[in-house]
Amino acid sequence: MSESEVKYSATAINTGGRVGESHVPDKSFSVKVSTPKEMGGPGQGSNPEQLFALGYSACYHSALDHYKREEKITNKSEVTTTINLLSDPTDGGFKLAAVIEVAIEGLDDAKVQELADKAHSYCPYSKATSGNIDVTIKTKEYSGEE
Repeated sequence: MSESEVKYSATAINTGGRVGESHVPDKSFSVKVSTPKEMGGPGQGSNPEQLFALGYSACYHSALDHYKREEKITNKSEVTTTINLLSDPTDGGFKLAAVIEVAIEGLDDAKVQELADKAHSYCPYSKATSGNIDVTIKTKEYSGEE
């Protein structure tokens, strides 16, 4: 038995797989799911990779903010997460890889990379994917997009 205590649980329901609909039980969030055009689908909705990228970027950014607070850094930041769907030659199916780009306004790349690496070790999504998918963490220039 784990010593961990459940702090929160989230549930999602999908019908139709990659060409269907996903929603949370109270229907406060729902999304039409569609296979991307690049994979032969209609591309008329979101896909699981986009949804994973959205969740991962938000979770990772929260971990980054944790370390910024610890060091009393108030500079604005942004996290761009790209999820790649790759072919998997081991079984003929697919696998995921992630690229996480971190930008913090006014900080040099070395400091941003230091904070980004700390966030990666703290983020629950990063912990869940550790050893399961390739994740690249790198810095980028702050764009100022809000």
